[in-house]
Amino acid sequence: MEKTFNHLASAVAHATGRPWAFALCLASVIVWAGTGPIYHYSETWQLVINTGTTIVTFLMVFLIQNTQNRDGAAIQAKLDELIRSGAGKNDFIGIEHLTEAEVEEFRSLCARAKDLKTRDTSAANA
Repeated sequence: MEKTFNHLASAVAHATGRPWAFALCLASVIVWAGTGPIYHYSETWQLVINTGTTIVTFLMVFLIQNTQNRDGAAIQAKLDELIRSGAGKNDFIGIEHLTEAEVEEFRSLCARAKDLKTRDTSAANA
């Protein structure tokens, strides 16, 4: 079931990001707005668009979140492999599981290391 859901989520997320999907939604809103005078802008007429957009939004949140979670995990695995196999510091592997404060500490360390390298390069060129 998980593979089927992942496949469906990817396909829907990919399809809804296309220009034709936007055009279809825009056309639906235009048709809905055009029917306003026919239905005298009734509560039922308003309820149609409200219900439709709510349902679509509710379902899309889960599909897009699933796709982003998988994409993020795949990118993280690739980055971890590059760090592990290259000259990078293995300390960075798995930092996505740390708290925000711990990640910020790593960022600060990187910024300081960059500043030191920039100063060393500037001093060597002078």
